[in-house]
Amino acid sequence: MKVAKTLAAKNTAVDNDWWRGAVIYQIYPRSYQDSNGDGVGDLLGIAQRLPYVASLGVDAIWISPFFTSPMKDFGYDVSDYCDVDPLFGSLADFDVLVQTAHRLGIRVMIDLVLSHTSDQHPWFQLSRSSRDNEKADWYVWSDPQPDGTPPNNWLSIFGGSAWQWDARREQYYLHNFLTSQPDLNFHNPDVQQALLDVTRFWLDRGVDGFRLDTINFYFHDKELRSNPALPKERRNSTIAPSVNPYNHQEHLYSKNQPENLAFLERFRALLDEYNGTTSVGEVGDAQRGLEIMGEYTKGENRVHMCYAFEFLSGVEPTAARFAEVLGQVDDVAADGWACWAFSNHDVTRHASRWNLSPAAQRLFTTLLMCLRGSVCIYQGEELGLPEAEVGFEDLQDPYGIEFWPEYKGRDGCRTPMVWEPSNQNGGFTSGQPWLPVSHEHLNRTVSHQEDDPAAILHHYRRAIAFRHAQPALAKGDHDGVKSTDTVVHFTRSHDGATIFCAFNLSDQPATMDMPAGNWAQIGLELGSAGPQADGKLHLGPWQPCLALKMKS
Repeated sequence: MKVAKTLAAKNTAVDNDWWRGAVIYQIYPRSYQDSNGDGVGDLLGIAQRLPYVASLGVDAIWISPFFTSPMKDFGYDVSDYCDVDPLFGSLADFDVLVQTAHRLGIRVMIDLVLSHTSDQHPWFQLSRSSRDNEKADWYVWSDPQPDGTPPNNWLSIFGGSAWQWDARREQYYLHNFLTSQPDLNFHNPDVQQALLDVTRFWLDRGVDGFRLDTINFYFHDKELRSNPALPKERRNSTIAPSVNPYNHQEHLYSKNQPENLAFLERFRALLDEYNGTTSVGEVGDAQRGLEIMGEYTKGENRVHMCYAFEFLSGVEPTAARFAEVLGQVDDVAADGWACWAFSNHDVTRHASRWNLSPAAQRLFTTLLMCLRGSVCIYQGEELGLPEAEVGFEDLQDPYGIEFWPEYKGRDGCRTPMVWEPSNQNGGFTSGQPWLPVSHEHLNRTVSHQEDDPAAILHHYRRAIAFRHAQPALAKGDHDGVKSTDTVVHFTRSHDGATIFCAFNLSDQPATMDMPAGNWAQIGLELGSAGPQADGKLHLGPWQPCLALKMKS
């Protein structure tokens, strides 16, 4: 597979900056398209649907994990980094997917889970076998305290202690997630090298970039110091639901360690050997997420962008909230680059989470495409899908099973994609789907919406096309995001072009002054209003204004 690298190296026409302002479409492979009738989506199913993805106008796809795995956490527990789980197909199927995507002008990013493996991974099997084997310190092991309790107070995101006792070594091992997901010891240089070798394997296979799962969890405090308590007034449910005691700690020592920066620089140096590659890191931190994003994406030698959680929470997305978050980005990450999303495979779909009307959904789509940073959209979001109701008897997510019913888990956003209404499975599978297809979704299928010019699917296409047509929106600066009553507004500038963007985040009309200058209304296809003769901007409910500054 060295051919891919050679060809990339010879292609001097590759735009190495394509990721800046790109629109990335996230695919959860279990739920996108089943090609063989076993009820689980697969790689050939994705390849089959790529013409549809191309029709959206996106720049790249991000595929959640498809590596060999016991599937305790649905692929985020890897037992072989360099192979495809038979559930999803084969390496040959992956090659077909990459070739098909590239032929359609779509770049392929894959989800690398480097912070931890499955307990079924051969590395861990050897590591736990004794205290003196060649991989004995590839994971985070510690003796108990004198009274037999864990070495410190660190908590798992999935509930309970982050330490699990192992009888063979008579030691505890660290797991920030499930007990079956032991954390790798990044303080060991051999571990780092092994993971970089994995990265090179997929680069040589032709991938264009990586989404890096839990990027701020790579390193732990060497001294294993306990985390301090977090005052109640500083707690939030951005990363973990409020019912989870994980929110009661300030995670100073279990993650976010300074040693991570050096590893990210090694990772970036490897990517830079290949033209046109990129990376987006998932920063999971409820207190310092934006600051860490700034640290990890600063300059040209760390990760290209970081995936921010601020708009993935249940906090009401008011104009003031957008101004606050984006103002924080300007304060702590001005030199960095965010990747924004409203939905993904881990959170309630935003149409339900924010209780959005169809008009509101359209406005938020337009707003997303105007933000400084890159953008991720999650499969089905473009259909306006609400969160699916999944009964406890159908639940698959261990997170939801643990905290039911106060927290119902992540299955409601992971139900199968709906393509056409001819059967109860929405065209996803000819078999029994791994999660039930939502009946509420069956009247929102792709085929339904393709035939309806007013459908939200076409709005997504128009909004993505508008972003691509305006370099100021994709790559430009902004002058600081402000809010005036229910309107969030800012200007974006690049290469002499300036665009004024305003969004009325309300079901009531709004009025504000236009900024000084001569402005021409653009974005009419997105329902944009323009300045009026009185010099003011009059916005209807859930209406944007998009205007281009004209030279006097």
